[in-house]
Amino acid sequence: MGPGFAFVGRQVHFDVGGDDFYIDLLFFHVEQLRYYVVELKTGKFQPEYAGKLNFYIALVDDRLRRETHADTVGILICGSKNDHTVRYSLGRATSPMAVASYTYDALPADVRDQLPDADRLTAALDWTED
Repeated sequence: MGPGFAFVGRQVHFDVGGDDFYIDLLFFHVEQLRYYVVELKTGKFQPEYAGKLNFYIALVDDRLRRETHADTVGILICGSKNDHTVRYSLGRATSPMAVASYTYDALPADVRDQLPDADRLTAALDWTED
């Protein structure tokens, strides 16, 4: 992700009262002293994704974050998004969160043709859309 980011884990497990939850990717920034929760979705952004991301931020804050750490940041990366829906979904959030979409459209055609499509990427990373 860039300088200062330390990879904590993939599919980081939390048990919450007997229920299992898995954060797709968890990073810690060593200069900012904060965790970054990254959720990955292959489809279009849905408002309920913001709730789940906020839930994961709360888990990290409760179980991992120390008093000396800065606020945990949540990042949701999805296949596409409607900026208006994102704005309303994050409008009342108290934790710092961002939604980004990924796209191959900006890449040159010859490069794009050499990359796996979203379904193959999902299978390779064993993502789940729960």
